Amino acid sequence: MPETDAERLKALEERIAAAKGPEAQKHHSEEHYSQAQIAWRMVVELVAGLGIGFAIGFGLDALFGTKPFLMVVFIFLGLAAGVKTLMRTAQEVQQIHGPDIGQDMPPKADEDEED
Repeated sequence: MPETDAERLKALEERIAAAKGPEAQKHHSEEHYSQAQIAWRMVVELVAGLGIGFAIGFGLDALFGTKPFLMVVFIFLGLAAGVKTLMRTAQEVQQIHGPDIGQDMPPKADEDEED
């Protein structure tokens, strides 16, 4: 008896899934980041906050006719949001890599041991 298209498709999907094997779920924090990638991420987050604050302030100023006032206010709000996001990213990186992520050399021995 010939198989229907649905049965053939299901069998094909099962064979593909078996060939691929179990798919490991990759968490965002498990990816390896170099220090330059982390720095660029922080810069982009800060600039994005400033840009969004500028755009909102400029738009509201154009709408209400209060040219520089709301733009300045929202630039500072965008800066605050960018810094908050930047600090959250720094905290995440520190939790993953530890406090010595920026050190190129291993920590020095205690001063007392050298005497």
